[in-house]
Amino acid sequence: MISVFDLFKIGVGPSSSHTVGPMVAARRFLLHLKQHNLFDSTTKVSVELHGSLALTGKGHATGTAILMGLQGEQPHLIEASLIPEKLKSIIKSQTLKLLGEKEIPFKRRQQLKFNMQSTLPEHPNGITFSAFDQHGIALKVRNYFSVGGGFVLSENEISQPNKNKTSSAPYQFSSCEQLLNLCDQHHLTIPQLVLCNENALRSESETSQGILKLWQVMDECISSGCSASGYLPGGLQVPRRGKNLYQKLTQAKISDNLALMDWINLFALAVNEENAAGGRVVTAPTNGAAGVIPAVLAYYVKFVNPDQPLSEARGICKFMLTATAIGTLFKENASISAAEVGCQGEVGVACSMAAAGLTAVLGGSNQQIENAAEIGMEHNLGLTCDPIKGLVQIPCIERNTMGAVQAINASRLAMLGDGSHKVSLDQVIETMRQTGKDMQEKYKETSQGGLAVNVVEC
Repeated sequence: MISVFDLFKIGVGPSSSHTVGPMVAARRFLLHLKQHNLFDSTTKVSVELHGSLALTGKGHATGTAILMGLQGEQPHLIEASLIPEKLKSIIKSQTLKLLGEKEIPFKRRQQLKFNMQSTLPEHPNGITFSAFDQHGIALKVRNYFSVGGGFVLSENEISQPNKNKTSSAPYQFSSCEQLLNLCDQHHLTIPQLVLCNENALRSESETSQGILKLWQVMDECISSGCSASGYLPGGLQVPRRGKNLYQKLTQAKISDNLALMDWINLFALAVNEENAAGGRVVTAPTNGAAGVIPAVLAYYVKFVNPDQPLSEARGICKFMLTATAIGTLFKENASISAAEVGCQGEVGVACSMAAAGLTAVLGGSNQQIENAAEIGMEHNLGLTCDPIKGLVQIPCIERNTMGAVQAINASRLAMLGDGSHKVSLDQVIETMRQTGKDMQEKYKETSQGGLAVNVVEC
């Protein structure tokens, strides 16, 4: 099973697949060397990026993430503000301290290569790590794949995905039809069923506390984004709008009937500006789509359920558990990687998850939850990923605001009905998978199509 804490991870921006995943992969490679008694003999390492990681890696800080991972850093623990200084030290000293233990020479330009002409057949986000001894003899060459949302697979794991795959979850499902049937059979709501599965891994109290910690980080990210100004890094000179927008909304004397939408836009924009700046975010289910779910949750907490802390906590847990069920279906049956299926796999999936979560906390039935999730994705089908200059800024930041508002609208549409509808979520997920397969590669996080080539960099 995919746990709520697998799908939602605390990390750093700007990308779960191009920053978080590579950092995890680099550390995993060195732990693999240790496991096979090769670490002590290693005097040199080299890294080669393939496919989307090479094409947009510089804008996504992929190289920096890999260097941090080789030094033993982990996305959920590293202090984002210290990364520039750590990178500067590596470049100046031309050394790496593997896992924080063993110092070796490292020349970044020669030993960290962006191979823009190659793609490994297993997945567009491939990384080749090589370790050498003092005589230059290769001790180990190993491929890893960052498959979206911070999930990383080794070459063995991606070629044999079901090997040694076991689960202690009492309610296992691989489709939404199965999920709904299980709920009917056992008289459970979708979040209740997911919680039963989580209880197989840890206590219910630990799950609740962990979810509330995730929300705390999301809320802090919104606050940080609402107080920051200046320009985002990367050379596009994109101004941060969060602080200015927050001041306008809090100082406004006249409000129209759609003013609430401005706040939802602000919540999503604030998170994704923090992500673009390399700040601390929650992968939800990816970093590129990290603003959608926090924005919808903030809408629920601050406007739907204000001043009710006990029910608020229960609502947050219900929201996140429901979103986990939907996100799991997309990850298992399609993809949450923009390099694989375009942005429909990121903002589209986040929109679907958020719509389902909101419907659950508003008292919707299982059928209405499924309907909301279906609406949320159906109208994101075919969404491309075409970041200008490989940066998670344009169109990514505003796209999260669109996804958040659309999720709320999807939930409202579903709640106005009785749950019956023509197109099932399973059918939409399969359509999304097929659409991603048919989509031209240049529209899948390569910066070789769309806005990335039609907007002049300045």
